[in-house]
Amino acid sequence: MISGPSPPFISFLLKDNQIFKWKLNGTEISPKSGSHYSLSGGNLRISHLNKDQDAGTYQCLASNSFGTIVSREASLTFAYLENFKTHRRGSVSVREGQGVVLLCGPPPHSGDLVFSWIFNEYPTFVKQDTRRFISQETGNLYIAKVEPSDVGNYTCVVTNTVTKTRVQGPPAPLVLRSDGVMGEYEPKIEVQFPEVVHVAKGSTVKLECFALGNPVPSITWRKVDGVPFPRKVDMRKASGVLEIPYFQQEDAGMYECVAENSRGMNTVKGKLSFYAPPHLIEKPQDVQKLIDDSLVWECKATGKPKPSYRWMKNGENLESAERVQVANGALSISRLTLADMGMYQCVAGNKHGEVYSNAELRVIAVAPDFSHNQLRSQTLVKVGGDVLIECKPKMSPWGVISWRKGSEPLRESNRVSILNNGNLRIWNATKSDAGLYTCVARNQFGVASSTGSVTVKEPTIITTLPSTLDVTVGESVVLPCQVSHDPSLELKFTWFFNEQLIHFGSHGGFFEKVGGQHSAGDIMIRNIQLRHAGKYTCAVQTKVDSISIAVDLVVRGPPGPPTSIHVEEITDTTASLSWRPGPDNHSPITAYTIQARTPFSLGWQAVTTVPDVVGGHRLTATVIDLSPWVEYEFRVLASNTIGTGEPSKPSKQARTKGTSPKVTPANVSGGGGSRSELVITWEPVPEELQNGPGFGYVVAFRPRGATGWMQAAVPSAETSRYVFKNESIQPFSPFHVKVGVYNNEGEGPFGPVTTIYSAEEEPGRAPTRVRAKSLSASEIEVSWKALPWNASKKRVLGYELRYWSRSEREDTASVQRTVGNQTSTIIHGVKGSTTYYISVRAYNTAGTGPPSTTVNVTTKKPPPSQPPVKVMWNTSNSKIILNWEQVKALENESEVTGYKVLYKKNRHSRPNVMETNTTSVELALPTDEDYIIQIKPFGEGGEGSSSRQITIPRIPGQWRAIGSASKVSTLSALSTIALSFTARTSL
Repeated sequence: MISGPSPPFISFLLKDNQIFKWKLNGTEISPKSGSHYSLSGGNLRISHLNKDQDAGTYQCLASNSFGTIVSREASLTFAYLENFKTHRRGSVSVREGQGVVLLCGPPPHSGDLVFSWIFNEYPTFVKQDTRRFISQETGNLYIAKVEPSDVGNYTCVVTNTVTKTRVQGPPAPLVLRSDGVMGEYEPKIEVQFPEVVHVAKGSTVKLECFALGNPVPSITWRKVDGVPFPRKVDMRKASGVLEIPYFQQEDAGMYECVAENSRGMNTVKGKLSFYAPPHLIEKPQDVQKLIDDSLVWECKATGKPKPSYRWMKNGENLESAERVQVANGALSISRLTLADMGMYQCVAGNKHGEVYSNAELRVIAVAPDFSHNQLRSQTLVKVGGDVLIECKPKMSPWGVISWRKGSEPLRESNRVSILNNGNLRIWNATKSDAGLYTCVARNQFGVASSTGSVTVKEPTIITTLPSTLDVTVGESVVLPCQVSHDPSLELKFTWFFNEQLIHFGSHGGFFEKVGGQHSAGDIMIRNIQLRHAGKYTCAVQTKVDSISIAVDLVVRGPPGPPTSIHVEEITDTTASLSWRPGPDNHSPITAYTIQARTPFSLGWQAVTTVPDVVGGHRLTATVIDLSPWVEYEFRVLASNTIGTGEPSKPSKQARTKGTSPKVTPANVSGGGGSRSELVITWEPVPEELQNGPGFGYVVAFRPRGATGWMQAAVPSAETSRYVFKNESIQPFSPFHVKVGVYNNEGEGPFGPVTTIYSAEEEPGRAPTRVRAKSLSASEIEVSWKALPWNASKKRVLGYELRYWSRSEREDTASVQRTVGNQTSTIIHGVKGSTTYYISVRAYNTAGTGPPSTTVNVTTKKPPPSQPPVKVMWNTSNSKIILNWEQVKALENESEVTGYKVLYKKNRHSRPNVMETNTTSVELALPTDEDYIIQIKPFGEGGEGSSSRQITIPRIPGQWRAIGSASKVSTLSALSTIALSFTARTSL
């Protein structure tokens, strides 16, 4: 089997006649007939491999007509594994509890090995755990603490991972000594990793650590810098192995293995050093150059240690010389010759490997050629202008350039010059410079020419003079831009605002082109704003030249917002303010306005100041008439002759100082409450009028006619009620009451005195002579005798009726109240044919008095539920005759005693009512509007259901005056035909 790097690879596209060569250890291999070397398409085949003859370093060389390149090197090694030499091993004798190391001693080999141990007989293998460990570095077996079960024969098994061959060593017996048991002792680390381990980027590194000890030590790992292990790190096999896959730069550092038991602790440290073989990040590319050109190739690679560079040409190392410089990966060659052609290779390497990059250099020699770069067919220039005519033929080596004007050689002058690079320059052109120009190029390989014309045009001149325009916000202005120019050239006008291109149609529609003439590019700015002030530039361009003119636009407007608003000093009612002026926008500031805002105000409000009018020269003012103990924000607005500007940013909140309160509660009243109580109420004073913290009320009261006041403090600003209770208070006694205010700063005034009555007692007697009568199926009339209202303090404010049906409980009774000395009322909405119980009691603010004797009444039967039907109408002698069918009441309904005919002239007028006890009625003919009619039956139970609405159309005016029988007959016939039963909502 063969071990070593992958075969070499050549990134070189070979043409015909390619040649391949191979080197072994720097010496060329010569495949000959009968040799065990052979080539196949550039690949080297080796038959009958011989370890001593064929092992070594191989490199491929590939050549063709363009040059030679070499591959990277590849190493060929041979893997093998010999047998163990020793056929017998002596026994290992240890005490129970002692640690032991069984040595493997692998035989001679090449290639990676894997170790395992057989216990007694195959296939019983030693299993690794916290007590037993097999090192894959040495092959030794470590038992941290020997137990009786460990006694037996141990055999080391070695496997070559390349050849897959396996050999076994001689068995080693492990026996226990009989001279006692080993006592406890601290860990002793037997398996250690090197002090420095070099690890390649992206590889996997495994560190081994195992200790002997009694009790069995625990193994832990840590990074000395304290950085925790990433998730990719695998600590397995009872922590005896630390495995770090995909090794990167951040994984490098000092690692520590800690072995610990109850007797002590031991540690071992080692450093993981990161390295990376070279990796190319910038490679030279194939190039084609002209003779005498220069070449620069850059080659860059990453790696650790930092790679060094060398260059090769056609397989040979390249050194710096007169024209060739090699430094820091860069190759430069000046004044190229044909001999510089070939294949070049950049080799970047460090001690961990090399990488190759290939590139081809071609150097060409050609006769002059204008086929890909003709002179411009026409070159335009203005009178007095400069022009450059480029002449760039392809030729190698560079030759001689000459010029002709027309058919004559061009003569140079102080205005006409042929530059070193062959281009033609003409300064301060005149009309005489127009014509055909020919560039002629020559070298040793040939001659070529190219011709183009020069046309001289009149220059473009802006006739508008630079100016400064002064406008006011909201106005419109035209910015002029007019020119004189060569009529054969087209003009292009472009405008800039503060050097930014103006896009017409955007910018909110403020900018508009108004230059209607070919030689005018005027624009208009409509409804100018302050932001439109600045520099406007009109640029005019033709194929020959470009010029521009600037206009400064000054926009006058209201002042900008003042700045740095600061409250200098604040008292209970005043605040001294200062500020700095904002921009005056080209119109002097004439005045300042100060506004304030509090948590209690609706937005910003103007305030009173000293002085009353703050002139534009002032930057301070005092605000007066403020409320004490209120947080204020202030802002300032500046004005000039044009208007008032935007307000400043608000000042920081500032609270006025506190003072004793001045405002007393409003709407002091009261009354009511429970027996022996005086109830006093008021509207709380708003927070902005409390003038300080600790706000409260002082309630003063006395019986009417008394001289001294009783007082009580109410310490809550939100409270609006105070109740004084005393058994000596007589019902409905008048008291004089006043409410004052106070806060932490002191006491305020009392409000005006008002009279409030104490709580009264509920009425003490029940109404008498209670009577109840059913008016209809839904109404009951109730009457009673009023109670006398005397000086007993038991007022009667009205009467309360309670009523309930036979199927209901009294505690669920419905309630209806009257007001004043009323002695009768009607209960609406009751059910028909139902017995109701009714009681009456008087009430006042203290409550209700005792109930009267309960009376009962049975309501009348419900009214007829069937509406009148078959309603018909006709006309006769200027009247309408209505007829309908008799309505018959059901058994549980009250009898029909008559009908109500409701008619009105439109849907919005009040109806007229006509009653009849028959089933017909006569109405006058409608004249100016239609009739809308409904019919209802009624009885003692009330009104029944209504018929549908009937619409009777109005009679035309000329027919009302006709009295002949024939006309009336005709009218009657028409009216009968117009009978309508249109359904309407109930009248």
